[in-house]
Amino acid sequence: MKKNNILFVAFLLQMISVISFAQKQMADLVVFNAKVYTVDSAFSTARAFAIADGKFVAVGSLREIRKDFGSDVFLDAQGRFIYPGFNDGHSHFLGYGLAQTKYAGLVGTKSFAGVIDILLAHQMQYPSAWVLGRGWDQNDWQDKSWPTKEELDKAFPDKPVVLTRIDGHAVLLNSQALRRAGITALTTSEGGEILLADGEPTGILIDNAIGLIRKVMPAFDKKDKTTALLRAQEDCFAAGLTTVTDAGLDKSEIALIESLQAGGQLNIRIYAMLNPTSENMNYYFPKGPLHTGTLTVSSVKLYADGALGSRGALLLEPYADDPGNSGMQLHPDAFYEAVCKQAYQAGFQVNTHAIGDSGNRLILRTYAKFLQGKNDRRWRIEHAQVVSPADLHYFKDYSIIPSVQATHCTSDMYWAGNRLGPGRIKTAYAYQHLLQQNGWLINGTDFPVEDIHPLKTFYAAVARMDESGWPEEGFQMEDALSREDALRSITIWPAMGSFDEKNRGSIEAGKFADFVILDKDLLSVPADKLPTVRIMATYLSGKQVFSAE
Repeated sequence: MKKNNILFVAFLLQMISVISFAQKQMADLVVFNAKVYTVDSAFSTARAFAIADGKFVAVGSLREIRKDFGSDVFLDAQGRFIYPGFNDGHSHFLGYGLAQTKYAGLVGTKSFAGVIDILLAHQMQYPSAWVLGRGWDQNDWQDKSWPTKEELDKAFPDKPVVLTRIDGHAVLLNSQALRRAGITALTTSEGGEILLADGEPTGILIDNAIGLIRKVMPAFDKKDKTTALLRAQEDCFAAGLTTVTDAGLDKSEIALIESLQAGGQLNIRIYAMLNPTSENMNYYFPKGPLHTGTLTVSSVKLYADGALGSRGALLLEPYADDPGNSGMQLHPDAFYEAVCKQAYQAGFQVNTHAIGDSGNRLILRTYAKFLQGKNDRRWRIEHAQVVSPADLHYFKDYSIIPSVQATHCTSDMYWAGNRLGPGRIKTAYAYQHLLQQNGWLINGTDFPVEDIHPLKTFYAAVARMDESGWPEEGFQMEDALSREDALRSITIWPAMGSFDEKNRGSIEAGKFADFVILDKDLLSVPADKLPTVRIMATYLSGKQVFSAE
């Protein structure tokens, strides 16, 4: 009788176990043995999480998760550090891909002679009818004056050459390219400049004048752009990016992205800003903002001015190193007001590139006319690089969001003081002051203008020094971000910047299972070790899209 009782109890326990397991929800993946920075509202940490159908379904300890979830797949993170998938709040995704596949890379060149050498080698390997290059920066050369066309003419007498400066706001042409574009000493450009010497074009075009050569350059076709998008995706995943911004696309380019996403080739999440053409706005504005989970189209991108490096940023007072120049406003006031009115009525964001203090003032005051106080429109200033202290209140009073790029600070710090002078430089790259206005800001890389890696954004934001540790005390450290805020600025805050915080930006149940695994802890590793942190793996919707091992 006792034996039968024992058998009955064993059978009952087994049935209870089976029933209990059957009642558990099955997860596709359980990740454990990690330090998980959720970046939720409490900035809490966890040790494990479960994923089902591409979304996080539980976050906590392994014991808590196994109580409610079963799974056939477990990933031991081996004590490593997990963060939400990184989100680049301002970049040029398609442009980066084209730069990698169609242009000679000129970043890091130390002289114009070095540029010529790279172009000659690139043409030997990849012959083309037009010679294209991108990334030169005369501020990195011993001779910091603008380069001119003469050396290009010697190297390429029969082919047009177009070399885009690192910031994208100036190009250098040779004589063949100038002829193709019909540019002479008499050519003018509203919102742009054609530099002259001895009464002739030097080959340098600044800001809107660049459109003169773009009109005659061969267009990249669908195949070129597809190759570029897929290359950019691969590099972004390797950098830990699961969401990126493309700050200025046309309808046809967005349609290509949608088709590649529908076909399963392009999976990275994209926040696409519209170029302000009538075709783009007339097509998208009546439809209202688009949020598909993989593609967001909810904004239009404007330009107030050019770049500080090419002296096109619009300043209230002239450049300290060019007293006759205060930069350029790229469009009339009426243009900005007309686009803002259309966007406001359509429920779209307006995101405007503004570098100089005058450019920022122009756009802040224009926004204020339409926003009329605090709101949740999330209109943005892209870069917000030099802002007069007298204008900071506009961000708070009208809920305008600063969208900054911390690596601009550490790239520009060697020469920005010469451009702005000792007083005005203190009003530049003022991320902490900007953060205090609304309690959040967006961070990005602006790639391909800067390096694609968001970990460099994080380092620049908190340490404000280059990778060699200069300057030793950091550059204007009063405007550094805390590590917690720097992490928010590349995860949850960019998600908020595109109205996508309900489905991404933090590791919480119900959100897309986008996350990165790092080998060191961003929140505690010594600052001088931050440049050594490595992306070990990137996951999108719970599926691995990059592994360093």
